[in-house]
Amino acid sequence: MSQTMHRSTLWMWARLLAGAAILAALVWRQGADPFVDGLSLTSPAALLTALVITAGTTLACAWRWSLVAQRLGVAVPLATAVAAYYRSQFLNATLPGGVLGDVHRGVSHGRETRAMGRGLRSVAWDRAIGQAVQAVLALAAVALLVPSVRTPLATASVLAVAVSAFVWATLPRKAKDVLAEEARLLKDVWPQLTLASALAAAGHVVVFVVAARTVGVDAPLATLGALALVILLVSAVPIGIAGWGPREGAAAWVFGAVGLGAAQGLTVAVAYGVMALVATLPGAILFVRRRDGVRAKEPEEVAHV
Repeated sequence: MSQTMHRSTLWMWARLLAGAAILAALVWRQGADPFVDGLSLTSPAALLTALVITAGTTLACAWRWSLVAQRLGVAVPLATAVAAYYRSQFLNATLPGGVLGDVHRGVSHGRETRAMGRGLRSVAWDRAIGQAVQAVLALAAVALLVPSVRTPLATASVLAVAVSAFVWATLPRKAKDVLAEEARLLKDVWPQLTLASALAAAGHVVVFVVAARTVGVDAPLATLGALALVILLVSAVPIGIAGWGPREGAAAWVFGAVGLGAAQGLTVAVAYGVMALVATLPGAILFVRRRDGVRAKEPEEVAHV
């Protein structure tokens, strides 16, 4: 057990250091101005827009998770799913690694349903389906970009498929059987899951485009949308400091590759990061209310016993 915890700690620090290294390299290459501009140019109107749009994307994601959880036998009502999703987004945006909120959501749901394995896997399926749909959309959008972006992404896609095949091949037979059975249970709701994922991705793209326009980028909407899908896909890599690092690195790279300037891409990514963080603040309120509710419940349960 201690060895497992040691490995987890090492992996956590490795992810943090990787994100910090990306940010340090960006400051070294681009200076601090893009970071300052991204913070100073973000307007109240942009923040309000992000709050409203993120409410829609959160609803779409919660709908997806609710569908998955119901099929796996650990149903979660849509209203409960929305609140849990807001809390997980807030934790993802404020804690290292960018995935601890989803871990918290899975563990909490597993405890509440007394089915920890299925509770955790419902969240894993939810995130995996969302990322898969976003990856397909990003690869389709790459056709709008220059070869210097298309080639590395095509190579990365091939590597990702190879790694996924390797991971699947090395899974124990029992794990494969469980996942195959759960995939069969989800078969009837794949259209809804795909639609929910596409709506969520579209919402994130709109927030990114608003961030770009807010800081003065006047590139065509189609180009910005394609860039957004690529950057948001890279930002899902679970390294960095509360989501910061891969997103900024990817933005600097792809904006530079299409001739819009790495510094401008970095400024957009910083503005988007601020907007995304503010948009998760309802999750902070829900997190505090849930924690207070649990504390208030404990004496009642003891007295009942």
